[in-house]
Amino acid sequence: MIHTCTWPGNDPLMIEYHDKEWGVPVHDDRKLFEFLVLDAFQAGLSWKTILHRREGFRRAFDNFDADKIADYTEDDYNRLLNDAGIIRNRAKIRGTIKNARAFLEVQKEFGSFDAYIWQFTGGKTIVNQWFDLKQIPATSPESDAMAKDMKKRGFTFCGSTICYAFMQAAGLVDDHLKNCFRKQSEG
Repeated sequence: MIHTCTWPGNDPLMIEYHDKEWGVPVHDDRKLFEFLVLDAFQAGLSWKTILHRREGFRRAFDNFDADKIADYTEDDYNRLLNDAGIIRNRAKIRGTIKNARAFLEVQKEFGSFDAYIWQFTGGKTIVNQWFDLKQIPATSPESDAMAKDMKKRGFTFCGSTICYAFMQAAGLVDDHLKNCFRKQSEG
């Protein structure tokens, strides 16, 4: 496969993520929560760093089961602080526990997190037509609205830039370049 999107570089894990996951619409609540957690931990770091610790995150955070994470105790918090398989950032670990609780509240209100989160794009993937990586924005009006509403609902580590990265990961936004084989295969 010849890559015309240059962002995956030559790292096999990044290439596989680009080729099979990034920009694919996600409607499974657990997978959506996984991307929320990973994108929050990615703030200030490279996606490559997070992707290479993804299995560690899955193991440490009960396979991103929001019900279990919402019930984490101080012992769980301390266990996570000592887990070398994840990024051991105190605020991000606390934020993940807080976000699990907010996530469950959204599920109660909307029936699913999927129903809630996709409202910001009208239930459809926003397909952008970029020619160059430099054109891809860090935020959008939709990510601004998402961030504002999520903060109001008690989420943390959900600024507009993190929300935009989440939207890209979960397929709410398709930012594959026009000459990328993924864009071409999508029509």
